[in-house]
Amino acid sequence: MDFNVNDIWSKLLEMAVEYGPRLIGAIIILMVGIYIIRLVDRLMKRRLDKHSNDPSLTTFLKSLVNIALKVLLVISVLSMVGVEMTSFIAILGAAGLAIGMALSGMLQNFAGGVVILIFKPFKVGDYIDAQGHAGTVKEIQIFSTVLTTLDNKTIIVPNGQLATATMTNYSTQPQRRVDWSFGIAYGDDLEAAKSHIQSLCDADQRILKDPSVLIAVGELGASSVNIYVRAWVNAADYWSVFFDMNEQVYKTFAHKGLNIPFPQLDVHLHQQK
Repeated sequence: MDFNVNDIWSKLLEMAVEYGPRLIGAIIILMVGIYIIRLVDRLMKRRLDKHSNDPSLTTFLKSLVNIALKVLLVISVLSMVGVEMTSFIAILGAAGLAIGMALSGMLQNFAGGVVILIFKPFKVGDYIDAQGHAGTVKEIQIFSTVLTTLDNKTIIVPNGQLATATMTNYSTQPQRRVDWSFGIAYGDDLEAAKSHIQSLCDADQRILKDPSVLIAVGELGASSVNIYVRAWVNAADYWSVFFDMNEQVYKTFAHKGLNIPFPQLDVHLHQQK
């Protein structure tokens, strides 16, 4: 088969004349569109941060609008290149149906994100425990929620699971109850132990006076009498009060003649003659 170089060259020139301006225009539109999308993201974030008190709504809407604008940009660029939109949309619809069936979990996650924004079981900044993970909510995106753990790890949890499964929100209530169990040895002065614990609670200004502190014998253990203590604090003071009280009890019980028992094992050796 003979190739005519002139015919090939002329054909290439015709294609360049016909499709070149479209291709250049499509590239320009693509670059301008990307710039506009980034600009819209910044303006939208600034506007929502200024007028919205819900950071959860800000991240969700920002992600949703970003994806929608990118889809419109791709369709516009393909249309400029010369792709028939009627057939393309038909193919896209069929593909969307197939992809939707294959990615039903993604649609469930999207619906879960909408449910979370409507019913607000948690918001950005809350500390939650769900799906075996605990952390502070950093972002609520259209498909997933981003958590930051206490040791600064990032965990991404699908919204579908968060919207339909059990979840514990530690930030909903302004106050939380702190529970302790302190053991004393059998024979120690029980009333002295209870009075000393009450004094420690009264001295800590972070422990609320109402509801009052509950101090009672909770269990007669195998090697100790266990005193249960329940006190109410502001949610932000929970862990600091919990750790400080453990340390204070450990440091001061001995000075009050109180022993913190621990399991012991007596071994008796019998010598056989």
